[in-house]
Amino acid sequence: MTVPKKRSNPSDCSECMFQRQRFLRKLQPISGFALISLFSLPAAFSPDPATMEVFYYVVFGVLGIVVATLELSKNNKDRINTSSAFTSFKNNYLVVYSLMMAGDWLQGPYVYYLYSTYGYSKGDIGQLFIAGFGSSMLFGTIVGSLADKQGFEQQWLSITFSKAVFFGNGLVAIIAGLFGNLLVHSFSLGPVAPFDAAACFLAIGMAVILSSWSENYGDPSDNKDLITQFRGAAIAIASDEKIALLGAIQSLFEGSMYTFVFLWTPALSPNDEEIPHGFIFATFMLASMLGSSLASRLLSRSSPKVESYMQIVFLVSAASLLLPIIMASLVAPSKVKGGGISFSGCFQLLGFCVFEACVGLFWPSIMKMRSQYIPEEARSTIMNFFRIPLNIFVCVVLYNVNEFPMTVMFGMCSVFLFIASLLQRRLMTIADKPKANDWTPLNERNAEEAPLNI
Repeated sequence: MTVPKKRSNPSDCSECMFQRQRFLRKLQPISGFALISLFSLPAAFSPDPATMEVFYYVVFGVLGIVVATLELSKNNKDRINTSSAFTSFKNNYLVVYSLMMAGDWLQGPYVYYLYSTYGYSKGDIGQLFIAGFGSSMLFGTIVGSLADKQGFEQQWLSITFSKAVFFGNGLVAIIAGLFGNLLVHSFSLGPVAPFDAAACFLAIGMAVILSSWSENYGDPSDNKDLITQFRGAAIAIASDEKIALLGAIQSLFEGSMYTFVFLWTPALSPNDEEIPHGFIFATFMLASMLGSSLASRLLSRSSPKVESYMQIVFLVSAASLLLPIIMASLVAPSKVKGGGISFSGCFQLLGFCVFEACVGLFWPSIMKMRSQYIPEEARSTIMNFFRIPLNIFVCVVLYNVNEFPMTVMFGMCSVFLFIASLLQRRLMTIADKPKANDWTPLNERNAEEAPLNI
């Protein structure tokens, strides 16, 4: 026997709605308390070291699997065969470059940490960092112009530097980070140990240079002095909007990147938490390799164009550096000193990995655009012109680092990256327009034109 369904009348519906509203009003204080408790819990939550060690390994392992999959699935059809003489030259250069970069990558993750163990404040450390950026501003422009003046074989630049990026800035950086972590944390040798190891690698590299390298005197027929090169670079920037846009884009991104180099350690350990600096650095470098692998695939295709997808890269990088600001507004800061990385730090670490992946995408892509828009004979000089205001800005920020909260500095970086995305949009708009004064033959611009075939 089927029981007929009772029809609801308007009065029944009104009563149901009234009861529902009463229930929701009673639930609101409870749900609000639960929401507050949810975001207040991480402040008091201190993950045990074993759990956090698993977290580090999981992040590193996932990135490693993705990078290995991308690298092993590459097609060999674009690889270039070279003569045995050139292969010998290339391998010699890669050995030296890898040794020198190992010396840099070993000590890099521990510079801030080492200064802090000596009792320096964040402001003092920021001023000590200025030495590196100041020397880059002072000597980088001159050295870059000398590279333009002396010159190198075009094919050698394309092939050799692509390998150098993969090995020196990829594999060597990861191994150096893990080795530094082993020295400091596993062997308990202290934060000075990576610097001692770096000195050994640099000494070995110097010995290889002295024993196997001869001086490159460049083309004797090209006898332009530095002032002439600087004048030509200034004319190129003023006469072509594309060059000006590209230089501004690179300066904005590098300014954010160099500021991040200083910020990531205090951001992940604001209360002197014990974090594995070398292992985290190796994870960052693995994320950067992931970005480089994606870039090589994108550059080998006709679509999407580099001017198009780089807009997305800048927006994603801007969003990733907003994460510390978001976490600071949602999660109450912890007052406990020491311990392991905080709940908020875990999320920030994942965001920083996304930013490093954007860095990996940035370098091959910016090399591609430089080869398209900037005259080859003055490329390094032109780009170093833009690094002068970049380094001045970074030095000013670091000198006044105590005047800015951490969230303000991350906010500035995000704003710069958003502006870079807008400039990239403008560059894409005018990319197909011919230059008014094309004073460099197109066939001379092939040093970085091919995608990185690694």
